Amino acid sequence: MGKSVFHRWLGFDFSLAGEAPALQFGMSSIAGNLDRVREQIATAVAKSGRSADDVALVAISKTHPADSVREAIEAGQILFGESRVQEARAKIPELPSNIRWHFVGHLQKNKVRSALPLFEMIHSVDSLALAQDINRIAEEEGLYPRVLLEVNVAGEGSKFGFVPDHLCQRMGALLALPRLSIEGLMCIPPLAVESEDSRKFFVEVRALRDSLEKEFSLKLAHLSMGMTQDFSIGIEEGATLVRVGTAIFGERSKKQAA
Repeated sequence: MGKSVFHRWLGFDFSLAGEAPALQFGMSSIAGNLDRVREQIATAVAKSGRSADDVALVAISKTHPADSVREAIEAGQILFGESRVQEARAKIPELPSNIRWHFVGHLQKNKVRSALPLFEMIHSVDSLALAQDINRIAEEEGLYPRVLLEVNVAGEGSKFGFVPDHLCQRMGALLALPRLSIEGLMCIPPLAVESEDSRKFFVEVRALRDSLEKEFSLKLAHLSMGMTQDFSIGIEEGATLVRVGTAIFGERSKKQAA
């Protein structure tokens, strides 16, 4: 496996790449894990010369029960991410009403109406057709959803998202949708052998954001870039939102991940 290594902590197996600092988390407690993630965010923010207020941690709670989310809430986390609408519909009502929720997974068109009232932001608008459906349903429901446009920066056939050139071509049509508040871009780079391998993709997404802002005279304030294996690199390259799950809640079981 080259430099790939296995880290094992208290029953959790991490098939993780390299020795990236972002991956060195024990699973002793959710509160302790959150502290370590926050420390790494602070280090990356300082390294990039940015303010701590520039970056928000989205704790990805998909497949993890409400009790685990409560532990994170008790440790001061209020922003969480889910990727399955059906799971979120069951989980969110069990938790305090002041908790903030983002949707980070592939949004199926038949789940849009259910998703819009649950989430303050959708990270994963991956096509013009989906954006049009969201806009139509938002108008029917009297909503103005905040969204990010997902970019398939590596052109992977297994992933959703706009190819960068196609996004540039469709941006005018996207901006013409009156109900959508388009606030930035999101990406999921290829699974990296080492966290540093993600950097070039984050750089490309940031450059794409900058070019769209210039060409269309708009502000795209958010970049959702970086997960457990590479969030520090994402922050160094301009991320305003990092999506961290495993380093906080532990590895999902194969059954859960299926």
